Order: sequence, then C-alpha cells, then structure tokens
Amino acid sequence: MTVRTTTSRGLADTFADLVGPDSPVAFRAFDGSHAGPADPAATIEVRSPAAVRRVLSSPNQLGLARGYVAGEIEVHGDIYAVLDLRDRAAGALRRPQTWAAWARMAGSGGLRRPPEPPPEEVRVHGRRHSRSRDAAAISYHYDVPGDFYRLFLGPTMTYSCGVWADPSVGLDAAQEAKYELICRKLGLVPGMRLLDVGCGWGGMVMHAARHHGVHAVGVTLSQEQADLARRRVAEAGLSGQVEIRLADYRDVSDGPYDAISSIGMFEHVGAAHLGEYFGHMRALLAPGARLLNHGISRPAGQRPMGRNGFIQRYVFPDGELQEIGRVVSAVQHAGLEVRHTENLREHYALTLRAWVRNLEEHYDEATRLAGAGRARVWRLYLAGSALGFERGGIEIHQTLAVRAEDGASKLPLRPDWA
Repeated sequence: MTVRTTTSRGLADTFADLVGPDSPVAFRAFDGSHAGPADPAATIEVRSPAAVRRVLSSPNQLGLARGYVAGEIEVHGDIYAVLDLRDRAAGALRRPQTWAAWARMAGSGGLRRPPEPPPEEVRVHGRRHSRSRDAAAISYHYDVPGDFYRLFLGPTMTYSCGVWADPSVGLDAAQEAKYELICRKLGLVPGMRLLDVGCGWGGMVMHAARHHGVHAVGVTLSQEQADLARRRVAEAGLSGQVEIRLADYRDVSDGPYDAISSIGMFEHVGAAHLGEYFGHMRALLAPGARLLNHGISRPAGQRPMGRNGFIQRYVFPDGELQEIGRVVSAVQHAGLEVRHTENLREHYALTLRAWVRNLEEHYDEATRLAGAGRARVWRLYLAGSALGFERGGIEIHQTLAVRAEDGASKLPLRPDWA
C-alpha cells in the first residue's frame, strides 16, 4: 500500500511520478513530504534544495551521484532497490514538466548557481595515458589507507574478480581459486620468472611464489599499494622470491619472463595504447612463454564510457573498457597467439555483492578511514557495478596468449586448468 502525506504537492509527489506507483522505494524530502510504500525496501531522503539543484544541473547519473556523495541525498536500506530506479528517474527528469516542477523547488538561486562538485570529484590533467597522468589517476584511486580496502576486500586484499565454484564458497576461497586458475593457465612451475603487471597489494605474486615456487616481480603505480605489498611479502617470508616495484609497466625492461599476469589493470591502458601495451608484453616474454590478461570489457555495440560520468569523475579517471573482439585482435597484432578466452561476468557479480556486504557491515569504520564522501563513492560504485555485471552491461574476460616461436606454443593439446 502506498502512503502519501503532504500539505501540498511537494517533492515526494514528483518523485512518485518519476518512478511510478509500484516502486518498492519510499521517499522523503526537506519540504516535509513523503511518498512510497509503508514498508519499503529502501528510502531515499533528499535533505536540502542543493540536491535538487545538482540533479537539475546534471539530469543524469552524475547529478544524482553528486547529491549522494555530498550527503545531500541519503539512501536508507537496500541500495540495489534504489539503483533499479536510477535510469528510470534520470530519464523522467528530462521531461519539461517534471524539470520545471523540480526547478520551482530548487530554492533561492535556482539553477544559476549549482553547488560546487563534492571534493571527491576529480579531473586529471596532462596528455591522456601519459606516464604522469596515469600515475595521478592511479594515485587518486588507490592511495587510500590499505585498512579501508581491507574492510571490504577481506584478508586476501584482492581487488579483482574471484572465481566461484558456487555462491556458498565465500569471498576468500573465490579469490584464492582465481589466483590458482591463473597460475594453472600460465603453466607455472618452480624456478620460473613471473611478472605481475598492476600487482595491487601483492596477492598474485605471493600465491604464485608460495604455491608454485616461482620468482615473481610485481609492479604498481600506487605508493600505498607498493608499501603494503612489500610488508605483506616480508611478513609471509617471501622476500627472497618476490620483488615489488613502484613502476610503470612501460618501464619494465629486465625480461625475458616465463609468464606475465595482468589482473585488473588493463582498464587503465586505453584504446590508443593497446598495441604498445601488448607489444611490450611480448617483448618481455621468453619464447613459448604465456600472458594472462584479466580485464573488464564492454559488450559489442555498447558505447564507450563517457568521460563525464560517475565512474570517470569519482572512481577510475581515464578508465576505458574494450570489447573483447578488439582485445583479441590487439593481442594477435602484437605478435602473440590467443589460445583461450573466458567470460567471468557472473563471478564478478558475486564478488561485488560480497564486497558491498562487507562495506556495509563496516560502514562506520570505512567513513572514519576514508571520509564520508569516499565511503559513499564506493558503496554506490560497487553496488552499481554488481547490477551491471548481472544484467550483462559489463563483462570481464581472461585472455590467455603465448609467444609462439616457429609454431611451437608449448601448450598442452587440451587445456589442463579446468
């Protein structure tokens, strides 16, 4: 049953008009109005006219996100239920009659003076995907206290898609299974040299050294990641096998390596640099050595991420998603032979939902460590991404390639990693 209380037609009424009568989400606003079911899955609270001005000045996901990150819009309860309504509400706001009604509620100044973006919003400068600009983008995203990431990533400190035998195995087991799958795809054996590009907090290099006896080098552009990864390596007693470098992948020059893994950094490479990236990977590989590229991708026909959207402004500055066909072509044009590719889309949805649960369970601590705005960014980003993977709007592929020499790939006749 829907309950609507207001002395006049207020903001709550226009919200109800936006999302329709069957919404499971309730709404309350600074003007005292309220609309929605009596027992909602979630409640959206608009706390000030500034939120209205933000939404009207950018009537899309960015305007809504700015209001949420700034704390002028609050989400109580199930954030997935709210995100289900996001696109419907953004489209409806573009209707002239709705826009005009909300403009009347925007308060003094109307749209002539929309609020400044929250301080968490960032724009990086310089030539796109230059070394300095990439370093700045990575620093923005990752140079947050490691304890903040540990709250939702868990003890593995693994910020990439797990591999789930079934939903009951749990996040930590799924992440270990992912590392083991990659090690098997790369054919790691004791004594090999492994390069992990974008090594994060060291999870892959530590797993490969501990369980497969390799000598591993991990590179990252994040000082926070490098510092914590080095501590973790030392605490695990793996300093003799694992080296962590603060470096750009383009500056690695001490090949050949027997295997290269790239897990969750490919989104930062950029379409214009695919040839350079895969060409450099090939140059670092020994003959017969393998590359495993694990990266988020977009379905065929989907438009690239907009440079002025929420993800670009608040999460991954300069991030780009490629279609898997283009990735495969770029790998092969670089002189590598693609031998296997696999879409783990459903696995990432499970991983993201686990991260959201962890973040919400430790939300007060997350706010203390990173600030209220950054905690809100991550709640919105992780939950929205989970829905994107579930609905097929985002994909993630592992692509295995080899530097074959004179037709010799050194791979088994059939995959031995399944």
